[in-house]
Amino acid sequence: MKALVFHKPKHVQVDTVDDPLIEASTDAIIKITTTAICGSDLHIYNGFFPQARNQVLGHEFMGEVVEVGKDVTRLKKGDRVIVPFPIACGSCFFCTHQLHTHCENSNSENYGPEGGILTEKGAGLFGYTDLYGGYSGGQAEYVRVPYADIGPRKVPDLLTDEQSLFLTDIFPTGFAAIDWAQMKGGETVAVIGCGPVGIMAQKAAWLNGASRVIGLDTRQYRLDKAKETAKSETILVKDYKETVEHVRSLTDGRGADVCVDAVGLEADMNMIDKAKMVLNMESGNISAFKLALSAVRRGGTLTTVGVYATTYDNFPLGQMFEKGIMWRGGQVPVHVYIDKLLQLVTEGKVALNDVITHRMPLADAAKAYDIFNKKEDNCVKVVLKP
Repeated sequence: MKALVFHKPKHVQVDTVDDPLIEASTDAIIKITTTAICGSDLHIYNGFFPQARNQVLGHEFMGEVVEVGKDVTRLKKGDRVIVPFPIACGSCFFCTHQLHTHCENSNSENYGPEGGILTEKGAGLFGYTDLYGGYSGGQAEYVRVPYADIGPRKVPDLLTDEQSLFLTDIFPTGFAAIDWAQMKGGETVAVIGCGPVGIMAQKAAWLNGASRVIGLDTRQYRLDKAKETAKSETILVKDYKETVEHVRSLTDGRGADVCVDAVGLEADMNMIDKAKMVLNMESGNISAFKLALSAVRRGGTLTTVGVYATTYDNFPLGQMFEKGIMWRGGQVPVHVYIDKLLQLVTEGKVALNDVITHRMPLADAAKAYDIFNKKEDNCVKVVLKP
């Protein structure tokens, strides 16, 4: 089959690789009909997450079931499904406590309680390095899905692929960023980052009763997309201090009730930031987190769904303590949210496909990565068709 393969940082290409096979009685094989490139795929592409061997990338995908293991009971050949990006067994301590991204059984080689940088990671993830199980991803013609009775959800015929694809990751991730804030209604929500996840968080803020939603970004084209699709107010980030003061000026000097860091480690870096990253042996930087921490009001809530990979020097713990911030972050347990969110999409209460800016064949995936990574052609979200 054809698949997008990571070879080394900045080098991916579409190769011919072996077709996936049923390896366990609970597996299914999915023929991919639509897949996408996620911003966190760029973390691997740019070398922020180490990966020594070649790997098929991609954790946002959907398709048709073509084969199931003998113990799979909920799926059959021909079913059209979406697949959450975390791989979860459904029966361990964490899965039964709705913490599927901490599954004890899907990442046997590198799992552990510590949550270290290179060891003791969480659950397996599709197409996301050997640290997370080494599973082949879905930027391919076919993919093996473990624990097939636990993750995949059948898609109603009335929904197109593009209407439902983003239930695999970016919509649940954006929704969780707001859900974790336990909003009561009437809050002002500021979202740092107007990429696909940030836009989904802004949509989720409205769905959860926000009275005001503000999107912040360093690129005007992403702000334009947020304004178009999420109907948010927008702020172009140029200067850190001025941006924080702008948010406070909109909120009676206090700051936003809820701030979401939807950027993570790949925030824009100047030469000093890059030098510090090398000196401190860090992966990326925490400038987006710091911006969110300054922009949130005292006693407010900050959630982080942008990915961070290492420890960071000068982490502002004192500021968090002084401001009395409630904080939560991490990989989102898509399994917890996917059924509710599928219902919202089916009922027409939210649209997801309006963030798509580029549609390309899988054969052009390497070119798509290059455009997305370089922020060319106003690229917000790329969908690939095998």
